[in-house]
Amino acid sequence: MSGTDDIAAERKRQIEEEGWTPEHDDSHRDGDLARAASAYAFASILTDQQRHSVLGNVNPAFFNLCWMLWPLNWSWATFKPKDKKKCLVKAGALIAAEIDRLDRLSQRGAA
Repeated sequence: MSGTDDIAAERKRQIEEEGWTPEHDDSHRDGDLARAASAYAFASILTDQQRHSVLGNVNPAFFNLCWMLWPLNWSWATFKPKDKKKCLVKAGALIAAEIDRLDRLSQRGAA
């Protein structure tokens, strides 16, 4: 499976299992999806130990950066960085969701 296949599968999972439908995504207007993607992308460059320290707030520098990137009105409990690849796949799926949201917004503006 390719990276794009992994991202498409994650996006499908987000919609089907989490309920993050296009209609739901359209309610995020302040770059929340891109912010969440950036937090996951940042988490992907950390070591496994550093990533675990973020969740436990053991390393304030990494915790603070992830916290600053994470959408302000989203629960911190929903940030679940796993291994490097899963972080990148989640980031990619969130970026795809944001691009799709912007495309829908543009189409509504053109209509």
